[in-house]
Amino acid sequence: MKRIATVVAQAAAVVVVAAARVGAQQNDVSERQHRAMPHAHEDSGSHDSSADDANSTSIDHIPPSPPQHAMTPMSGNEMRDAMEMDDAASTATVRFDRLEWMGGDDAVAAWKAGASVGGDFDKLLLRSEGEHARGGFERADAEALWSHAVASYWDTEVGVRRDFGRGADRSWAAFGVQGLAPYAFAFGATAYVGEAQRTALRIEVDYDLSLTQRLILRPRVEVNAYGKSDPAARIGSGVSDAQMGVRLRYEITRELAPYIGIERSWRFGDTADLVRADDERPAETSWSVGVQLWY
Repeated sequence: MKRIATVVAQAAAVVVVAAARVGAQQNDVSERQHRAMPHAHEDSGSHDSSADDANSTSIDHIPPSPPQHAMTPMSGNEMRDAMEMDDAASTATVRFDRLEWMGGDDAVAAWKAGASVGGDFDKLLLRSEGEHARGGFERADAEALWSHAVASYWDTEVGVRRDFGRGADRSWAAFGVQGLAPYAFAFGATAYVGEAQRTALRIEVDYDLSLTQRLILRPRVEVNAYGKSDPAARIGSGVSDAQMGVRLRYEITRELAPYIGIERSWRFGDTADLVRADDERPAETSWSVGVQLWY
């Protein structure tokens, strides 16, 4: 009996010691949790500002009203119109690449203008260029073309061209391509087929070199060739004429940029002979003052 009592007493002592250790550990954990939690100041007049901010934010926020009607199924076109996200919307622009007064042997007013209406892939182009001197049009033309995108930065063109000015008026069917060549050279080539089996070709290349964000230097080259002579318009067969020039513009805005420039022009072959017959020089240099604008 004494042995049993001794064993029971020892077991009870072990249980008491274990219980004491567990209680101490629980008290330690509770104290650490209490320290980690934010608690109010003992002063009843003070309060936690962060709690007030959270409460005021939740009170000030007013959720929007739920939709009154369920959204009905929409097609892609209807959703595009509703969200006003039509990437192929039609746009219209008018641009004067050159509107200038040229000084040389004679004072000349010159222009090169264009307008377009349409989207990214198909558009209607209207363009014109020419010169006015000595009270009349020296050379001028107007074109109406349909442009279609065939690759990134490249369009094909088909339409008509009408010449007016010195000599007989001519009408042409036009077929061309224009776009942005490697190294950002703007390139355009148009072939023309006219009355009496007349043919012509015009090639234009220019490049915008940014000297500063507003100061742009544009070199430009244009070459014209004809399949047969047209004495009434002072045009000979073969490579008829070429112009090479440079213009320096200052962009007050993207839409308005005054410029100054200098250009050298040449007539070749039969065209040069026809020009000499009118007591004019086949090659001349001119300077220009003008403005480039678009809207």
